[in-house]
Amino acid sequence: MDWSQEKAHPFGQFADSSVTKRRLHSLSLSYNGGKDCLVLLILYLSRLSTHPFLPSALPAIYIPPSYPFDSVTSFTLATAQQYHLQLDIHSADDEPPQAAATGKGKGAGGMKEAFTQYLQKNPSVEAIFVGTRRTDPHGGRLSAEGFDVTDGGWPRFMRVHPVIEWHYVEVWAFLRHLKIPYCELYDQGYTSLGGTDDTHPNPALKVEGPHGEVRFRPAYELEEDEEERLGRDW
Repeated sequence: MDWSQEKAHPFGQFADSSVTKRRLHSLSLSYNGGKDCLVLLILYLSRLSTHPFLPSALPAIYIPPSYPFDSVTSFTLATAQQYHLQLDIHSADDEPPQAAATGKGKGAGGMKEAFTQYLQKNPSVEAIFVGTRRTDPHGGRLSAEGFDVTDGGWPRFMRVHPVIEWHYVEVWAFLRHLKIPYCELYDQGYTSLGGTDDTHPNPALKVEGPHGEVRFRPAYELEEDEEERLGRDW
């Protein structure tokens, strides 16, 4: 078993169990076009490739940031079509009136509302696959088994995070080994994608030329997990 098989093994165990115990319409995927979600999507599709009753499109939710990059949006929509996702778009800015009145609708509150709306529209969904890794914000609190039921006032569903223990370099090794196309911003030095208001090329990849010109090496040349979010403001 090579490293990719070993990393994917927990995913396979849960995916196989989920597909046999639940109908596919009860499973969904949180997809935003980022590198981790892309790995998750490829693993998910590989597990479903031999399923005898595949639907024409797989349920998925996309929650864009308040100020999305055009290239990320274009990539997300294009790959959703390419990989046959039934992409349901819910904005984190669509907060309920009480949240808007208190100014607490952004961030986690807005995400909660987005998932609430999605589950109200898709009541059959019981579990949602997410691309969270251990070094992501709040990733340290998630179980090593690969799934956690939501809590803390979130709408109830099973969060499945099969790439939780993947390291940054392993994500890129997987994508590049399989020659999976990815968002062009990663080749411009961006290593963690949010919105245009809080995301910048990673300074750890900055290269200055002899005449002061500045460029950034591609994201896959970064090696340390702890440096992945140096280009983010939060």
